[in-house]
Amino acid sequence: MNARPDAADAPKAAVVLVVEDEPQVMRFLRAVLPGHGYSILEATTGAQAIVEASTRGPDLVLLDLGLPDIDGIEVTRRLREWSAVPVIVLSARGEEKDKIEALDAGADDYLTKPFAAGELLARMRVALRNAARRGEEPDPVFEAGELRVDLGTRRVFANGAEVRLTRTEYRLLAALVKHAGKVLTHRQLLKEVWGPGSADQPHYLRVYMGQLRHKLERDPARPQRLVTETGVGYRLKVD
Repeated sequence: MNARPDAADAPKAAVVLVVEDEPQVMRFLRAVLPGHGYSILEATTGAQAIVEASTRGPDLVLLDLGLPDIDGIEVTRRLREWSAVPVIVLSARGEEKDKIEALDAGADDYLTKPFAAGELLARMRVALRNAARRGEEPDPVFEAGELRVDLGTRRVFANGAEVRLTRTEYRLLAALVKHAGKVLTHRQLLKEVWGPGSADQPHYLRVYMGQLRHKLERDPARPQRLVTETGVGYRLKVD
């Protein structure tokens, strides 16, 4: 976990609530985050985390799952009852079911311990940018690399040319654009694009994601923008 100092990585005012009961990880985060422009609030239990989040209003929450009182999944659910603050889970649990459960509960992202400082900081920047966009008028034009999506006119451009999408392909892409940079589970995408009754039909998603990649990626077999989170779901990469 090597940090690369760069104080321009984050807005100076960004306040991060770190919910972690493992001293080694907490020491690491204390060493890394202030040097990149973040202020830190600390909690070692789920109950303390909920109090800190409700009274101090952090810009971002880094949340361990294995807390001594309340499981981090339950903490996420309780936060989501009243708050849209970005939540990035940091956990030693690397099983797909744990990632899916955390994301379905409302977490914005999930990193498995041990993690690199650079990757954590990049995920934090994306989460904060997404949160800032939610508080503004939606931008009708989304751009990431060679992908351009005009949500107002429903026109899509990739690699310098306009791309024709079917209605379902466009709805899937629009869902990914809406949550750009965030991991979306198979269930979340199926519900948003096909409706609640299709949440257990993952083959729909595989087929249409394959079609999107063939239309939007230079090398569909090695996608650079529409990336797979193995066993969990998909992410529209914006970094």
